[in-house]
Amino acid sequence: MRAEHKPRQAGLDSGQAGSRRLRLLVLSLTVLVAISLLSRLPAWSLLELRSFDYLSTFDDPRPPQGGPVIVAIDEPSLADINAQWPWPRSLHAELVTQLRAAGARVIGLDIIMAEPSTPGNDAAIAKAVGPDVVLAGDETLIETPQASQLIRATPLPALTDAGAVTGIASVDLSGDGIFRRIPGYEDGFAAMLAKASGAEAEILPAGQLIQSFGPARSYPTVSYYQALDPENLLPPGYFKDRVVLVGLSLQNAPEIDKGGVDAFATPYTVHTGKLVPGVEIQATIYDNIRYGLSIAEARLPTVAACILISVLLAALTVWRSTGWLTIVTSAAALLAFVAISFAGIRLGHVFVSPLGPTVAYIAVAFGQAAFDYAEERRNKRQIIRAFAQYISPDLVRRLSSDPSQLKLGGERRTLSVLFSDVRGFTTIAETLKDDPEQLTGLINRLLTPLSDVVMDHGGTIDKYMGDCIMAFWNAPLDDPDHALHAVRASLAMQAAISRLNSQLEREAAAIGRKPHVLKMGVGINTGECIVGNMGSTRRFDYSCLGDSVNLASRLEGASKNYGVALLLGEETARLIAANYTVIELDRIIVKGRTVPSPIYTVVHKAHAEALVAHEGFIEAKYAGTLAPSDSVFDTLAADIPELSAYYAIVRDGLTEGGE
Repeated sequence: MRAEHKPRQAGLDSGQAGSRRLRLLVLSLTVLVAISLLSRLPAWSLLELRSFDYLSTFDDPRPPQGGPVIVAIDEPSLADINAQWPWPRSLHAELVTQLRAAGARVIGLDIIMAEPSTPGNDAAIAKAVGPDVVLAGDETLIETPQASQLIRATPLPALTDAGAVTGIASVDLSGDGIFRRIPGYEDGFAAMLAKASGAEAEILPAGQLIQSFGPARSYPTVSYYQALDPENLLPPGYFKDRVVLVGLSLQNAPEIDKGGVDAFATPYTVHTGKLVPGVEIQATIYDNIRYGLSIAEARLPTVAACILISVLLAALTVWRSTGWLTIVTSAAALLAFVAISFAGIRLGHVFVSPLGPTVAYIAVAFGQAAFDYAEERRNKRQIIRAFAQYISPDLVRRLSSDPSQLKLGGERRTLSVLFSDVRGFTTIAETLKDDPEQLTGLINRLLTPLSDVVMDHGGTIDKYMGDCIMAFWNAPLDDPDHALHAVRASLAMQAAISRLNSQLEREAAAIGRKPHVLKMGVGINTGECIVGNMGSTRRFDYSCLGDSVNLASRLEGASKNYGVALLLGEETARLIAANYTVIELDRIIVKGRTVPSPIYTVVHKAHAEALVAHEGFIEAKYAGTLAPSDSVFDTLAADIPELSAYYAIVRDGLTEGGE
């Protein structure tokens, strides 16, 4: 986005401002409808849940104090026990006995015992369990083309008859395979643990989002073999009054792309890429139920209200203009949406997804910014087209890419100013007074190539005055060689006039009439001027004023009196002397001035001796010692043929003065 561009309330008329606001209103309504439709897509819901993953784990929460302890069936235990899995149930019976003796309040075995094993082992575990033991069950939905079948695997009846509690350890995964919600089982494993520990919630928060507590091994964890001998291998009272969960928990948590046995992706997986053992999942569910930490999702009216507020805020942000401030306010708004959503999770246990408000705000704010940018580009193209009528396209492009180079209002600058006028055009106009179309066509054929020459040489066309052109160099952009470019333009203009005369001569010959011969005089002067946008508040032109401008105009008018096509002021002649041969013609006092101004012209074919002779000629002219009979007139006219008319005019002037 560019530096701030303002659809000015002071500059745009009421119709343009109203059109912009109507467009903003339509954009806002379109965004509301679009987000309403998008929110119905499963992918949108998964994106919202992914935002929950980041927000709910942003501050790296840890399990509450006094929560469950994990007894891990892990690599050290497999090595120490040195028995093939599954282990004999008598070993689990010994573990339950040891944990109960160590003061465990509730024991949860996240191990499915739905099939009989050996009678001795089954009898041992049946004898060990009781109401303080929760055994895992499983529920699986089998989908076939013919039907859907729900299969529930529960512990052996002998174990439940002995008082053990059954808890379904199955979990529900989101569409992206991540565990995020409290399972919807009234007899869920964690729910039964909470009930057995005397901490049953009044209402099971089934379906609510779960608060995760770190990656794998975030809960206090000991190895299975250590729990078999807690007196010798663990600190005293380690299990006293604690809820103990027993289950598979590999120390090296499997990576998500490799999968694992009884291991699941959780919101923390977005940070670690690791899965979390199922037994820790059950501990997390228990803490969410026990301490009321689960997070409800905001209802549809709340979400819709947040999105509507976001759209209104975005519309208010870009109501008057868009620019760099839009980016700043948008960033602040988006951070606010995220902060509010995070605060909702932590303080209110409610998740309001920042996705909808964020997308709505960005769509409105940056959508309007895109419209404004397109409008600005359109306006710029119009400005470029307008300016291109007066200055060269290269200069227009430079101005459009760096507008700081164009200062509005007046500023004092040194300019080279050019005036050109066609000799005898009034007479030509008089002859064509009955054919205005031909006169107009002739003027256009004349001004078009002359204007092209000015712009091709980096000049700015100030104005057209009939057949006269006023142009200047070194504004609005700096041009260190402005005098040189002005003079080169004047010479190219003379060449363009010659080409046009050739065309007119051929056309006149084709129809058998006398051609109109065009001759042009040019005056160029360099000096300090005031340049800028001048005029009224309703209409202004980019123009220049000053004594130097007046002198340039006088030089153009005086050129015909000296028999040359180009007259230069003193400063212009000085600046181009290294590139062209300039010679002085006279000193004149122009209207409005009291000091004589030397005038010069450019010659192309003059040898050094002729130039020295001309200097002597000028000195004699100023001294008043020239006579019409002097041979110098004929000699210089032969040596500098470009000035032959000039020498003839000076001689005639002396002759008339003598008479």
